[in-house]
Amino acid sequence: MRNRVQRLALPLSATLTAVVVAGCGTGGSDGEATGDPLTMGITDKVTAVDPAAGYDVGSWIVFNNVFQSLLSFPKGATKPEPEAAESCKFTDEASKTFDCTLRGGLKFSNGEALTSEDVKFSFERTIKINDENGPAVLLDSIKTIDTPSPERVVFHLKYSDATFPMKIASGAGSIVDHTQYPADKLRSDSKATGSGPYKLDSYEAGKEAVFSVNGDYQGSAEIRNSGMTMKFFGDEPTLKKAVEDGSVDLAYRGLDSADIASLQSSSIAGDTGIQVVEGTGAEVQHLVFNLEDPVVGNKAVRRAVAYLIDRKAFIRDVYQRTASPLYSIVPAGITGHNTAFFDRYGEGGDTAGAQAALTQAGITDKVSFTLWATPVRFGPGTVAELKAIAKQLNDSGLFDVDVKTTDADQYAKDIEAGKYAVYVRGWVPDYPDPDNFTAPFFGDGNVLGNNYVNKKITGELLPRTAAEAGRAATSADFEDLQNMVADDVPIIPLWQGKQYVVSRDNINGLEWTLDPSTVFRFWEIQKGASNS
Repeated sequence: MRNRVQRLALPLSATLTAVVVAGCGTGGSDGEATGDPLTMGITDKVTAVDPAAGYDVGSWIVFNNVFQSLLSFPKGATKPEPEAAESCKFTDEASKTFDCTLRGGLKFSNGEALTSEDVKFSFERTIKINDENGPAVLLDSIKTIDTPSPERVVFHLKYSDATFPMKIASGAGSIVDHTQYPADKLRSDSKATGSGPYKLDSYEAGKEAVFSVNGDYQGSAEIRNSGMTMKFFGDEPTLKKAVEDGSVDLAYRGLDSADIASLQSSSIAGDTGIQVVEGTGAEVQHLVFNLEDPVVGNKAVRRAVAYLIDRKAFIRDVYQRTASPLYSIVPAGITGHNTAFFDRYGEGGDTAGAQAALTQAGITDKVSFTLWATPVRFGPGTVAELKAIAKQLNDSGLFDVDVKTTDADQYAKDIEAGKYAVYVRGWVPDYPDPDNFTAPFFGDGNVLGNNYVNKKITGELLPRTAAEAGRAATSADFEDLQNMVADDVPIIPLWQGKQYVVSRDNINGLEWTLDPSTVFRFWEIQKGASNS
């Protein structure tokens, strides 16, 4: 599960309020450029332009726009639909054989035809290279790949994996030209050859990536601009200034709540030509308990904490309402979401409930432990958030809790070594399915490192949901799973993030780039007339 750590949540962009602007304009799926080029600013790094290596937000922005996958997530949807494929389906009840037929006329940006040979090569290459910073972990279920014809590819899986369509609709499913990429190592020339809506014209690490429309593109995207330049900024103030002075058209991620508040105030005043666009997000944050710790290993202590944590208070005071309270491990907007923690413990601040839980367990003295965080990895507000939580616990008179921090590398090592009693974890999903919010945390070899094992979850619920191709039919099992977690309290869900883009007020279509799929769609964005 090592590579899943690469997708753990990065800093949350924040705002006070938001304005959503309707997209407009026309486009087509034949790669025709129909609008002005755009420039976006971002503070996330692009660690790779080779899809066998990148497993971070910045790199996947490149992959989602330059490469095609067999399936993709339509705007606003959590169910993948055909993209490079004309059709795909499981051909067995166990969800172990997945059969796809390609669209006709597919070409890479160099004019070469895309066939099933390229699809097979791309998946086998990622698996073989198994880069430590790459997405090979998402393709773990693949056993063999057959290509009965140039238009057909059949995946045979090692085990039931009904989430396989979602996994290959992500950046992990990017299809490359087999003549342009080595089979057993990464491409080293900072170039990319894909069949997606855009071509990567140039890439200079830490500075910029320049994209133009791929005239050979055949797919579902309707392209509303003639290109995009991504400029990489090393700090938030510089990115904020770039939006204000118009040197970038839009900024995605990387602006903290103070920056957004300032820009929003200017927008309301109507004198800067700035807008703030909000979209649904699926980034989550949890408080994690080490069940082998002598203090929080006691379920009564964990339940008392659950009764006391007031999410609304720190979301208001620390995050300025740029996130939503999360009362279960599966976030809102994802199949099977419920409010298990709210139903059992309420909305927080329940000192009587916390005291009753402790008293019933024979605990009469103040409970002491440390909340651990790393100050950058999970966002600039994380430490302030944990201090707010510690104050809530201490103000009850039942706890004596402090907060400590360390750098990200040491933090990961200490968690693995079991040194922390309570610590924070964030998560950015690979795909918008309840499996991606449960199996990584509670399945075999999970990423939490907190020694929690529930045999019904690992032996019954997760395997059964993994075999169910009809994802809506998994809701009851995932609700049971969420209720079990609320009862055992190995973690406490804290918040679900929102997504924001700050842009000039003549930029349209941004709302179609912000949804739980986390796909940032260049092709939906268009310059129009200024609204100021």
